[in-house]
Amino acid sequence: MKVAEYVHFDAVGLAELMARGEVAPDEVEAAARRAAYVVDPHINAVVETWPTDDAPVPLASSSPLAGVPFLIKDIAVFMAGRRMELGSRLAAGHTAEVDSALMRRFRRAGLVTFGRTSTPEMAYSNTTEPVLYGATHNPWDTRRSAGGSSGGAGAAVAAGVVPIAHATDAAGSIRIPAAHNGLFGLKPTRARVSAGPHFDEVFNGLAVHGSVSRSVRDSATLLDQVRGPEPGDPYVAPEPTLPYAQEVTRDPGSLRIGVLARAWGGHRTSPPVADALAGTVRLLESLGHRVTEAVVGLGVDWEEFVVANARQWTANLTASIDELATAFSRPIDSTTLEPPVLASYEYGRRVTGPELVAALAVRNRVARTLAGHFATYDVLLTPTTPGLPVPLGTHAEGADALDGLGWLRRLLDLAPFTAPFNVSGTPAMSVPAPPDPKTGLPIGMQFAAGYGLEGRLFRLAGQLEQASPWAERRPGVWAGSLAGAY
Repeated sequence: MKVAEYVHFDAVGLAELMARGEVAPDEVEAAARRAAYVVDPHINAVVETWPTDDAPVPLASSSPLAGVPFLIKDIAVFMAGRRMELGSRLAAGHTAEVDSALMRRFRRAGLVTFGRTSTPEMAYSNTTEPVLYGATHNPWDTRRSAGGSSGGAGAAVAAGVVPIAHATDAAGSIRIPAAHNGLFGLKPTRARVSAGPHFDEVFNGLAVHGSVSRSVRDSATLLDQVRGPEPGDPYVAPEPTLPYAQEVTRDPGSLRIGVLARAWGGHRTSPPVADALAGTVRLLESLGHRVTEAVVGLGVDWEEFVVANARQWTANLTASIDELATAFSRPIDSTTLEPPVLASYEYGRRVTGPELVAALAVRNRVARTLAGHFATYDVLLTPTTPGLPVPLGTHAEGADALDGLGWLRRLLDLAPFTAPFNVSGTPAMSVPAPPDPKTGLPIGMQFAAGYGLEGRLFRLAGQLEQASPWAERRPGVWAGSLAGAY
């Protein structure tokens, strides 16, 4: 299989070819490896590839993803015998001894995992520019950020290395790279995918596992394969009424959609993104949805939201860093941690028990308040980010002078729309809008629904994908073009 043929298919399409015997799994894997070889020097998204020593996937496998090449993020998923370094010098060389529950589910789905993608240090940024492996470049404009913290996954999928890749999201880390790379990305409901056995919940429930993909059905199909609890999980999400892959082709009906054009905290939306939002509203109305401007409160003011998140984030980060330093007998200083993470560690050390409990109370107020809005609206619509992908280095400007609170404030200033839905635990997705006509850069629109209602979002996403297709949009760095005759 030539790379130019390989990149034409999404994951489900590749699996169907293999199931019919039209192409062998090793041919598909070879094409994926060749795609990584030709594009990664331009984008630096794949930090390591591995020989696949797993047993061959039987073509009779019932999985709709059997044999599909796949990449995992360099954090939060453990693959036995493979490195997982959290994008940090502090954890450099760490090799997992066993599979995590999610990795076992990836294997059962028949995915061929052949490498890992870059993440910012500790996934603690919404751009992917770690010291350990260097900056990941956006394939649409290599001078710009691919987003974060799943920026490596986003860039690799957008450039055609794999049709779908593992991603995580604690404040927008699936949706921001999806928006910046012209992809689809859905953050599932809290507890939809187990974090076990190493964690009961990550960052007090802010972080979840998911994926970024070029087609809606790929994300839906993968979520069908990996969703559900593990023994010992502290709580579980309600079971869907139908498989998500079936929801993608169902009519969503006429939805009540509330639009929030300006983010909490008064952050302004840039003109290109505001124009894309207006175009999305017109498209939704043409599809029969009832779209109105919404006033959506969080139950707390923005500064209280930022401070509570800073305390919750940094307290969890500090505990993780202490554990890593002890495990690897390494110091916690500028030789092992980047300035923003080190500053956040120091901030987290000063968070008291009562302050953390108060932060969790803020989480509860935000969750209850947003849940009330979903009684009025079926779906909330916002831009995924208020601006276009920023130039590489933007996040680092003056970062040495910031404390942990200042660093998180910077991240939320650049992506204020996404984090509230992590705090509430409700599902939210980024759907590609038409790119900015002046720069050609991707723009994403975020849609959020009530707790456990991923099916509603997949129905809407499937409708939007049909009404305004994005699959044939190609970035400048594209494996199908760079691989030549291979």
